[in-house]
Amino acid sequence: MTPTLDLAKAIEVALDANLSVKSSKEAVAAAEAAVKKSRSQFFPTFSASYQWTRTDEETRFAASIFTPQDEFQFLTTVSQPLFTGFSLKNQFELSRLGLDIAKLRQRLASQDVILRTKDAYFSVLKAEKLLDVARQTVVQIAEQREVAKNFHEVGMTPLNDLLEAEVELANAEQEVVVAENNLEIARSNFNLLLRRSLDTPVVLTDVLDYLPFIYDLDYCLESAREKRVEIEVAEREVDVAEKEVALAKKDLYPSLDLRGTYFRLGDDIDVAGGEGIFDPDGWSVVAVASWDFWEWGRTTHGVTEKLRQQNQAQYNRDDVVERVLLEVKSAFLRTKNTERFIRTVEKSIEQAKENLRINKERYREQVASSTEVTIAQTLLTRTMTNYYNALYEYQISKAQLYRAMGEDVMR
Repeated sequence: MTPTLDLAKAIEVALDANLSVKSSKEAVAAAEAAVKKSRSQFFPTFSASYQWTRTDEETRFAASIFTPQDEFQFLTTVSQPLFTGFSLKNQFELSRLGLDIAKLRQRLASQDVILRTKDAYFSVLKAEKLLDVARQTVVQIAEQREVAKNFHEVGMTPLNDLLEAEVELANAEQEVVVAENNLEIARSNFNLLLRRSLDTPVVLTDVLDYLPFIYDLDYCLESAREKRVEIEVAEREVDVAEKEVALAKKDLYPSLDLRGTYFRLGDDIDVAGGEGIFDPDGWSVVAVASWDFWEWGRTTHGVTEKLRQQNQAQYNRDDVVERVLLEVKSAFLRTKNTERFIRTVEKSIEQAKENLRINKERYREQVASSTEVTIAQTLLTRTMTNYYNALYEYQISKAQLYRAMGEDVMR
């Protein structure tokens, strides 16, 4: 038996299967490693080397002073940066900002999947309902054709009544074929989103009731300003640009490093001294200050470049905010319009059904024409189609509005 999926379960499956979400998780893991790597730059670096040198002959300066033919050397060094023009600090903060952006992009990927799943879910439900409407229309028109046929056979109605009913039946059957194809496409899109085989059976929990959207436009706009991930990403990118400006200024300052070295020398592999080696081991500490104080404006131009990029990031942030607010307003208006349309069409459904019933009865009593019955049937079909279109488009519009507001709504 095919399991039935509700909306929450469908979203859960889609999030687990989506490749963009998986990729964003890898990006977060990579950013976490980058933070740890950057943090390690603050600590001393230890290194060691072992060297063997052999000359063509030993060099003798005096009876007891000479360089052996084989010389072995072992060095171990520890280096500690003391001041780097604040570059280590800025690089570390840049890596943390990179982690923040990666986490935000992961959340963004999840929000996109949630919205796409809702869209696909309600599209399947809508296609199922429109197919039901098309099939019910065929049944009703077929009944009307039988009535027209019986009336024509006994000479109560002209042939054109029967022909009209048969034409309408053929058209309705064609609409069923179109609706079946649309449903199959909607189910395939749903399966593709969940990364299942395209022909996997799709059984979904229907959502016929709708809850009115209770928030006003001001609330939606404020929510977007506070929660919209794209705005947060743009803000972090401004922070990144500011840190890159500070990093570009590092060459305006001197750098200071401390290095300690321990060595051992010998004329054998154990570096334990030997003949002609008077100081087989020892250590040294060196503090090095360096400053490239003239580079033909290279540092200044680099800082200017980063300042321009900072301005660009600020303009991009402002543009993102404006586009987000426009998106929220558009989604809000679509949601409210669809909601009003649902209420309007709901009132028309019973009227359209009653209108069809009356016209059928009048036709059986020969006080109405088959054209009136056809018009009434078309009116009911259009009304039901509009109702289901509005019902599920409202759900999709509301999902788009929540996405525009930055809300992670799983229902």
